Amino acid sequence: MRAVLLGPPGAGKGTQAIRLVEKYGVPQISTGDIFRANIKEGTELGKKAQEYTNSGQLVPDELVVDLVKDRLMQDDCKNGYLLDGFPRTIFQAEELDKFLAEQGQKLDAVVNFEIGNEILIERLTGRRICKKCGAGCHVKFSPPKVEGVCDKCGGELEQRKDDTRETAESRLAVYEESTAPLIDYYSKTGTLKNFNGDQDRDKLFAEIVSVLGE
Repeated sequence: MRAVLLGPPGAGKGTQAIRLVEKYGVPQISTGDIFRANIKEGTELGKKAQEYTNSGQLVPDELVVDLVKDRLMQDDCKNGYLLDGFPRTIFQAEELDKFLAEQGQKLDAVVNFEIGNEILIERLTGRRICKKCGAGCHVKFSPPKVEGVCDKCGGELEQRKDDTRETAESRLAVYEESTAPLIDYYSKTGTLKNFNGDQDRDKLFAEIVSVLGE
């Protein structure tokens, strides 16, 4: 199973990714994990990536592609993988297609989570984190027994700076500008599969599995 997860922040990709990885026995591949692993191991690609991150610059598309291709050649990817956070641009998508063609492979599906911005903002801004133990909850979907108090340790719950409405709107705008064009790209290739992200998690998982296959 070779698949890509697409969807804006707060769409539920992470929750479904955990279940999909467990079901299909394939690794979840994210660029963040790849960057950290290469930097920690001191690889040549990792050193190049660190030069950009240390100076506060975005890692160029070409280097991101090289890092991902290197990761996909590792043994644990022989039977497939779940790409999360890659590709982010049309260039990256085109380079992934070229790489897969060279390997005699193709994507089984691009799983796209569709969900309205107001619902996403509600999800993102409702998250709370315990200052003491780091446990998380949501004021609407998994509220604490006592408002503002952590169920696990009794610590104070707080809203992270990156969970404010202003930040949420900014993150969604960035997604629309840079990543949403991929929806059109994959629609043309016939690999895009759209799913309603605003539904029961179990039902959503079952729908995805019905498309990817047992």
